[in-house]
Amino acid sequence: MTPCAQSPAPALAAIDAMRGTLAVARALVESGRRIDLQGLDAGAAVVCAAVEMLPPEHARPLRPALLALLDEVDGLGAALAPPGG
Repeated sequence: MTPCAQSPAPALAAIDAMRGTLAVARALVESGRRIDLQGLDAGAAVVCAAVEMLPPEHARPLRPALLALLDEVDGLGAALAPPGG
């Protein structure tokens, strides 16, 4: 395994970037703007690939960041849900 694959830094950077994207998307939706969700699949794939490359002992500490990312996904989903639905 390469030294880069041992470091959780690229995975954490991908997680942070995705959280930022989701936060902006949520803010736009909450302000009444329409958004295009197409790019989120690619961002999620980058996060998954970065985490998957890590050995378990390096990936395990990323759990809180991944849970925070999940919270952002849930928040965007709630913002996109139709009122009363």
